Amino acid sequence: MVAVLSAVSSAFSWFFVRYFGITIMFYLLSYVSPLAGFVARVLASVMALIACALYGVFASIVLRLSGGDRWQISQWATARAFKFTMALLTGLTFEVEDPNNYLGSTRPAVFVGNHQTEMDVLMLGCMFPQFCSVTAKRQLRSYPFLGWFMSLSGTIFIDRANSKDARSAMRGAADAIQSQRQSVYMFPEGTRSYAQEAMLLPFKKGAFHLAVQAGVPVVPVVVANYSHLYAPGKFRFLPGRIPIKVLKPIPTTGLTSDDVTVLTERVRDAMLQEIGSLTLKGRAQALAAATKGKPFTVPASAQPPASASKGVSTGVSL
Repeated sequence: MVAVLSAVSSAFSWFFVRYFGITIMFYLLSYVSPLAGFVARVLASVMALIACALYGVFASIVLRLSGGDRWQISQWATARAFKFTMALLTGLTFEVEDPNNYLGSTRPAVFVGNHQTEMDVLMLGCMFPQFCSVTAKRQLRSYPFLGWFMSLSGTIFIDRANSKDARSAMRGAADAIQSQRQSVYMFPEGTRSYAQEAMLLPFKKGAFHLAVQAGVPVVPVVVANYSHLYAPGKFRFLPGRIPIKVLKPIPTTGLTSDDVTVLTERVRDAMLQEIGSLTLKGRAQALAAATKGKPFTVPASAQPPASASKGVSTGVSL
């Protein structure tokens, strides 16, 4: 047994040292090649994700053993660890605008936000509230490290191939929200958009059915389009700050399933009204940082076109 553990430890050390060395090499090459910078930050991100998932497993175990409702902050604690690790290793982070502290004062709730790329994992790391969990497809449960952490920390898994199980999972989520005062974060677009401009895909109604069923408010979270900093299809991964704005909670008290369509449209329209100006703000900050000039403020009048509330794009693009 000792020999086996020694061999495993040696193999892990061998892998880690070489992985770390390759990552450093690509960081050095990034001074002459943007592609090398992309590879370096991708490698660093994978390292950060694995390390924080492992931390999350142990944190979830400790918090569950500590008793009470402490286990409900497992995802928050892990999210914060990922936020700081990614800021250190890649220089990319998200800045949250929440002057009324809706994230901290609205509990329980269904938080909804736009879904752009896999980098939204970092977005959650930067804004994720305490006593909140995410939903995920059932297949993720079997993933090493990440799946273990998600299972231990109370993630709600949904089998998208089985609508009956999905409905059961939603009922379970509503029960958890009501009995444990556990909030849930969901992406109503249902898939990553990989958009190059400020836009929203059509919303699915699951999150809004859940909010109505649980009788809790919907809190829209708008993330600026960040394709100028991260666009995997263009091999772009740059350091920078991406704005997030938390909007006023929308109550669901007294609503029924017949009101879900109107609620869905109301939330999407509210988010569309913010995403254009928020994206302009983010790109102004990036331009100021790149040119080392003084940052300028996007005027309040810089709103998306009136047609944006009915369409899918605000027209703000690279």
